[in-house]
Amino acid sequence: MVMTSHSTALAANPVLRVPPASPAAAAAYFGASLAFHADVSDVASALAADGDPGFVVLDSRSTASWDQGHIPGAVHLPTALIPEQAAVLLDPAVPVVTYCWGPGCNGATRAALALAQLGFQVKEMLGGFEYWVREGFAYETWEGGERRAADPLTAPVDAADCGC
Repeated sequence: MVMTSHSTALAANPVLRVPPASPAAAAAYFGASLAFHADVSDVASALAADGDPGFVVLDSRSTASWDQGHIPGAVHLPTALIPEQAAVLLDPAVPVVTYCWGPGCNGATRAALALAQLGFQVKEMLGGFEYWVREGFAYETWEGGERRAADPLTAPVDAADCGC
């Protein structure tokens, strides 16, 4: 096989050193990803709309973390307690969206796994509580409600949504 200058450049390029997946494989992967994940803005939008959003939000962090701040209306169920308490606190017919601290924490992933193993439909909220706060959504603490200004690196300034 003769390497052209184009193929030589691709081999040296760290982005394309491993070629992109086929369009069919990419569609399957990204479609599956959306079945497993929800983003903060979509969760906030669904919770803000009138009526039942069709899911429950679950905060899988410790009580100290919950008291520091949590999404209004979320159910508090630390991951370690899911096997004993999920059936009491959650309706198995209602999908669950888990969250933990943020993208550097896999607590929401562990909680989602524990819930799925118990037979719950579940998604993980990407960005966690960190991005909920950074995108300027209201949250509750042990002292009451709070809201911070949106971080312009995570949310558009003076726009209803990011247009994603």
